[in-house]
Amino acid sequence: MKIKVLKSENWSPLLKEIPDPPEKLYIRGALPDWSQKFLCVVGARRYTSYGKEACEKLIAGLRGYPIIIVSGLALGIDSIAHRAALAAGLKTLAVPGSGLLPEAIHPRFHRQLAEKIIEAGGALLSEFEPDFRATLWAFPQRNRIMAGLANATLVVEAEKKSGTLITAKLATEYNRDVLTIPGSIFSPNSEGPHLLIRLGATPVTSPAELLEALGFKTEAENSQAQLALAYADCSSDERKILELLREPLARDILISRLGFPASRANALLSVLEIKGLIKESLGELHLA
Repeated sequence: MKIKVLKSENWSPLLKEIPDPPEKLYIRGALPDWSQKFLCVVGARRYTSYGKEACEKLIAGLRGYPIIIVSGLALGIDSIAHRAALAAGLKTLAVPGSGLLPEAIHPRFHRQLAEKIIEAGGALLSEFEPDFRATLWAFPQRNRIMAGLANATLVVEAEKKSGTLITAKLATEYNRDVLTIPGSIFSPNSEGPHLLIRLGATPVTSPAELLEALGFKTEAENSQAQLALAYADCSSDERKILELLREPLARDILISRLGFPASRANALLSVLEIKGLIKESLGELHLA
């Protein structure tokens, strides 16, 4: 697929907001749907097995949501994030610290990954000329594009003096959310995330928390809403039973506390079981 100049009218609205936008943008692949949520995922190049597993689990939990994963195609967490997005059926956008010609892509090891991203409907984006070879100064410069494109930045692992924290700092300056994964207090790779948490970053430990941070209602929230509706549909006597069953009770104790005739109490309990609001196990009734 050919490299094209991305006209400014087709840029991400978020990227246009930053104080230092690029002068020019090149794209290879499909133009992203800017109305979706963009999550920038960055982290250590020398990652741990914990960091890899956490990154993969969180991104896998985003399957089916209109979320695009942004990262830098670098060694380590960047490439793990891109691959996890592909495995979850999510589009992913790579912003390398090089031009977009296949022979210029850095690192060379990830040229095949770059092609897979494009084949899956994602894209590569760069402000550098197509034949530009990566240099040390190019990586922190491209980080502002990654942070600028995203609604939120997730830092997976980073040492305290890691370049990864540059992206988090930029996201903060652009008034975007910074999220991070807490880690072991014994791991140097946890120093960056723990520093970010002290500075106000949001810790995330599950896909549900990540989705919530991105503004999505999770299945748990939907279930709670459905439960609230079911409770609202209960009679005052049924609600009295639900209140008593905040702690499990044997059926005879519950009936005694209700003060209803046994036949009336058992009929109400049957209705609540049919509604799926209570269960009976090991000789006790409890909330479902």
